[in-house]
Amino acid sequence: MSTPPLSITPARSAPWRPAFAAFAVAAGLTSGEANATEGISGAPSNEPPPATTTLAPIEVSGEDVSRELLGARDRVTVDSTGLPAAMTVITPSELQTINVGRDISNVFRRVPGVVANNIDQGDTGNGFRMRGFATQGTHGADTAVYVDGVPQNLPSSEAGAGHGPAYLEWLTPDMIGNITVIKGPVSALYGDQNRAGAIDISSPWDEVPSSIGATVESYGGQRATLVHSGQYKDIQSLFVADVYRADSYRDDANTERQNFFWKLSMPYEGGRYSLSVNHYHARYHAAGYLLYSDLKSGAAGFRDVQYDTPAFGKNTQTGLVFNRSPLNSEAGFYTTLYAQQLKRERGAASGVDQHNVGSDDRYFAGGRIANNFVFGDKAALFVGADFRRDKGDGIRQRYANGDPTDNYLVNLNMDLVTYGLFAQGQYKPMENLKLLAGLRYDAFDYDIENRKLPDASTRYRDSVVTPKLGFVWSALPALDIYANMAEGFRSPAAQQISPSGTLGPLGAPGGVANTSIAPSKVRSYDLGFTASPSENWAIAGAVYYTENEDEIVLTAPDTYSSVGETTRKGFELEARYRFNPGFSVYASYGRIIEAEIKNPLPGTGARLSVPKDIIKAGLEYGTPLAGGRITLNADAYLTRDIPYYSGSPLAEKTMPTYTRYDFRATYDYQDYQLSAYWILQPHRYASEAAYATSAGLWIAPQPKHLVGVNMRYFF
Repeated sequence: MSTPPLSITPARSAPWRPAFAAFAVAAGLTSGEANATEGISGAPSNEPPPATTTLAPIEVSGEDVSRELLGARDRVTVDSTGLPAAMTVITPSELQTINVGRDISNVFRRVPGVVANNIDQGDTGNGFRMRGFATQGTHGADTAVYVDGVPQNLPSSEAGAGHGPAYLEWLTPDMIGNITVIKGPVSALYGDQNRAGAIDISSPWDEVPSSIGATVESYGGQRATLVHSGQYKDIQSLFVADVYRADSYRDDANTERQNFFWKLSMPYEGGRYSLSVNHYHARYHAAGYLLYSDLKSGAAGFRDVQYDTPAFGKNTQTGLVFNRSPLNSEAGFYTTLYAQQLKRERGAASGVDQHNVGSDDRYFAGGRIANNFVFGDKAALFVGADFRRDKGDGIRQRYANGDPTDNYLVNLNMDLVTYGLFAQGQYKPMENLKLLAGLRYDAFDYDIENRKLPDASTRYRDSVVTPKLGFVWSALPALDIYANMAEGFRSPAAQQISPSGTLGPLGAPGGVANTSIAPSKVRSYDLGFTASPSENWAIAGAVYYTENEDEIVLTAPDTYSSVGETTRKGFELEARYRFNPGFSVYASYGRIIEAEIKNPLPGTGARLSVPKDIIKAGLEYGTPLAGGRITLNADAYLTRDIPYYSGSPLAEKTMPTYTRYDFRATYDYQDYQLSAYWILQPHRYASEAAYATSAGLWIAPQPKHLVGVNMRYFF
């Protein structure tokens, strides 16, 4: 059962740019030598070249649905697919069939029980909400996100996204090998923000088809891509360049983005080594949010700009990553080392001709060292340590008429050091039963200089221990039952440890540090199953219950408050059926039975703003046509019954139901691929990007229709 489960079939910007121009040329030269050596790009050196160099047809794999769904849970493996947990694996072939467009969050559209979206205010982070966690807004906090072993959650961010946002705009689908979404904090390999679960993204290791592509879409969307892959001796090279720009359905809004990625990998003396570098730069303007009541009454138009004052931002990110893992087995030594520079700025409109401008100027470096001890096919022990140092400024400053003022909301210089020790063991006392136990110890050593309220400057030290337990029982050849009890945590925000008070100048008197705050822990209980009643039919389900002993939420800009104990209860169901190798369907239903604060403060609401129902369904049909192959995909997505509180006195209300339909047709012919897509969002007053204040519900209106065409040539 080695097939991954739930794999639905489908710095400173100026100095870096000359270096990256040279870097792109070097990547082309490396791949060019590979082509000269191999004769045809895309053909492995030890195999005869294929008749064409196009992508493989988008179709269901030859194995039956049962094997795809059951996966590796009953095996002793370090891979995440062996965890006793609900999970989804997204493969490169599936990514080809998804309308990703301007928002990389769309790669998660089909994952059961998940709400994933950018907030439509420029490149401000990637929302990922599941299992009732959305307390930090929609920027991805509360889920630990890793790419090639590098944590993507940025602690104590000031660029408009709170504590622990995941910034994934630097990724494009061509840079992704696999994505594993793990529900619940069951894995000991992931630390900070591993509360709702974890996402593990890996870049490709093997050679991929080289291609050039162009996309045009509604509202001025334009994209050009280059993928160049090749091999020189034992060195595998992958270079990806992606340039994108788009206007918006809204007035005075646009995005420009450039992404570059180069990875070199090779085997050497029993190990698999890789070195990758990535560079990302973006500029944007955004139209902000509008009051739902104003839209309904006609006081505001759907394309209007909040306060007639567009938001703005710019981002630059450059990273270097080294990885080592065993080559021929899972036993042995694993290493990840990384360094990254990140500069982000976001000016959010706070009134007419006024902005609160948040900025992060950060440098961080770290790594993981681990060893996997394997004892035959019955037991394994994975032990290791990880480390990260995050140093730089987090600032939020008031601007008026486009110019900075002397007033600040936050001005911190941070030196944040975290380190962890972890162990995760697996043991099979009998052939159809596997036990798992894990333990993490994480420590924090923070040095925070508060320039706004110097008396609140402080040093913070604390630690947290999170155990994990679980089992998998293969009750029948096509039925796995699993359960787990696991704890996860989120570190305190620097702004929470060293509060900055209200708007004011630097060096103001007053201010008190809050060094007694502890990391916020959760405990989660899961029970689930995967089954295949027949060769072509697969079903899966899980129920969960999560307790949070002391949840800290963002209650207002730069205001973190403890709301005490919270609980979440829910379940998820998924089914897939394959009629034949070219035609398959899927459906999933996620229900959050409870997501609430146990003892809400006076004048506040008890329910958390998460959807009660998340419904997804889709189909894929592929068939030969005129010497090529056509593949059709259709997906439907619905979220409803999201509570919010507004008014005086405070009253509970419900956000409008949001639905989205995605349609995509792809035709592969020899070395060419043509795709056309259509996104339909029929509910005029519904939006995934929404939040509530006492004034009411604020939403970012979405276009009803979005269409696009993509053309790729493979070489």
